[in-house]
Amino acid sequence: MTSSRVTMDDIARLAGVSVPTVSRVLNGRDGVSALTRDRVEELLREHGYRARLPTRPGGIRLIDVIFPEIDCAWESEHIRGIEATASAAGVAMVVSSLTGGPDATEQLLRRLRLGRTDGVILAASSSAGTMRAALSSLNVPVVALAPASRVSGEVPTVDTTNFAGAYSATRHLMDLGHRRIAMIAGHPEIRGSQARLDGYRAALGGEGVVEAGNFYFQSGYDAARRLLAGAEPPTAIFAANDYMALGVYEAARRAGVSVPAQLSVVGFDDLPGARWASPPLTTVRQPLRDMGGRAAGTLLALARGDSVDTHVEMNTNLIVRESTASPQGGVQFGGERRG
Repeated sequence: MTSSRVTMDDIARLAGVSVPTVSRVLNGRDGVSALTRDRVEELLREHGYRARLPTRPGGIRLIDVIFPEIDCAWESEHIRGIEATASAAGVAMVVSSLTGGPDATEQLLRRLRLGRTDGVILAASSSAGTMRAALSSLNVPVVALAPASRVSGEVPTVDTTNFAGAYSATRHLMDLGHRRIAMIAGHPEIRGSQARLDGYRAALGGEGVVEAGNFYFQSGYDAARRLLAGAEPPTAIFAANDYMALGVYEAARRAGVSVPAQLSVVGFDDLPGARWASPPLTTVRQPLRDMGGRAAGTLLALARGDSVDTHVEMNTNLIVRESTASPQGGVQFGGERRG
């Protein structure tokens, strides 16, 4: 039995249940025992069942976009880029997150098994192996957008030049004359975090001073407090994203440290709020909308059966604003003069 010809009737016969029971499983409805549900779902995966809608002229009707969570402008910028490309092609999109835990993830997979999607974009850590494996039985194209971990060569990826961006940020600070340059790193299990850390260290030619962060404001604030309280506080801090850079701003404000007169700060992402920070934030711009648009275009090409680039890295650019300046000798931190 081939996956292109399998029907609900076939699945029902193999499972020894009725067609309405298979339908209830597909729709995630109650009234089916756990044992029966597991058996039916196993057969659906095994035979690649997809209850596809009739294909309209042009072929592609709907794509799904999945994020681990949607809580900041990083996701919003990607979504805007995806939406623009999909809309221009006359394709609808559904955006989902995995914040509801295993139950929400399973409900999402059940909906996808209904076949009402022509492809899936997995963003950030939603592209982890578990989700990719679950989608493999659906026989739909998948594209990974800014994946948190390495993905197989069979899944096209759209990412950015994290290493080069971090390198340019650190070199900018060095060219201004800074030598005590600290970094607040991102989440250690995210591939892009390691690439940014590697870029920072490559520019310095050594390990540098690194504080752990997790891409959230509070971690940037806490790390900056530790750095500024040290015996030799840095004259510059490179934060692995803009939210942590804004945490550095707040830590500096509370410590009575002026940005950039006493402390230069660089972020990463160039989210919309970076230019409105006080002072406007020097940061590495990721082309987030363009990345989303490229991921959508790649997915649509896959769904049409076209060949695509398997791995795309889009360029970052350093945007110099007012949060960086040459270091001043003998500046004071917390009331104590340190040269």
